[in-house]
Amino acid sequence: MSPRELVVLGTASQVPTRTRAHNGYLLRWDDEGFLFDPGEGSQRQMLLAGVASRDVTRLCVTHFHGDHCLGVPGVVQRLSLDRAPHPVHAYYPASGEEYFGRLRHASSFYDTLDLREVPVDGPGVVAEGPFGVLEARRLDHVIETYGYRLVEPDGRRMVPELLAARGISGPAVRELTPPLLDEVSVPRPGQRFAFVMDTRLCDGVYELADRADLLVIESTFLHADERLAVEYGHLTARQAARVAAECGVRKLVLTHFSQRYTDPELFRAEAAEVYDGELVVAADLDRVRVPKRR
Repeated sequence: MSPRELVVLGTASQVPTRTRAHNGYLLRWDDEGFLFDPGEGSQRQMLLAGVASRDVTRLCVTHFHGDHCLGVPGVVQRLSLDRAPHPVHAYYPASGEEYFGRLRHASSFYDTLDLREVPVDGPGVVAEGPFGVLEARRLDHVIETYGYRLVEPDGRRMVPELLAARGISGPAVRELTPPLLDEVSVPRPGQRFAFVMDTRLCDGVYELADRADLLVIESTFLHADERLAVEYGHLTARQAARVAAECGVRKLVLTHFSQRYTDPELFRAEAAEVYDGELVVAADLDRVRVPKRR
């Protein structure tokens, strides 16, 4: 079972730069690999980051602007070339189903992939499994956009000392039921991951970020350019950080930076003014661990 971590493939917004590739984020979550918003060049960035195509089990697209989806053809074709042994579920706004179809079959290739499309036509649960629950929420951009949240159910953690005091060990642990189970364990809050891309501030942003252990959120602009953020449907670093502070986020990852800015430390300084938790200003090929359980 892989550690829970985010592999950052790219961090640029509309225009890539010499140091930043287009968007792309691979979340390793136990036996699953959630690939979010693969922009142009994601297949190559995966190679540089040490991410195999077969690591991808689920593809999540927030919206159909090119910097968030033009990597889909390459990733899909590579999965097919490598004969991925598992189905890959693809989630995207239903209004962009035609775009996804074009991306899915952008060129001729030998198609062996079991790709299962799940168009998202409203907020709510889009998938459930051993990983937990994957939810979508509407965001406020210039075209239909959804953010995603992964929620692990709450559970219980066994306490070795309490088990030993009752002489319980080995296979007997798995057979425990209440009330004895409650006496030898403590609550274990499920972990939460949230992914928020192109959007103005809206209810969906806060719903996704609520109590997230790890929040990946766009911060396209700095506060001085807030007027542009509102006009084009984006967030500033200060707004993203304030969301994290108000929602009790444990680790904040800022990304999706406009090419107009060359110094990433400006985003760190601005966010730190309002958020005092663990802060990451993402760079291409970064690996960010999901925080340990509370």
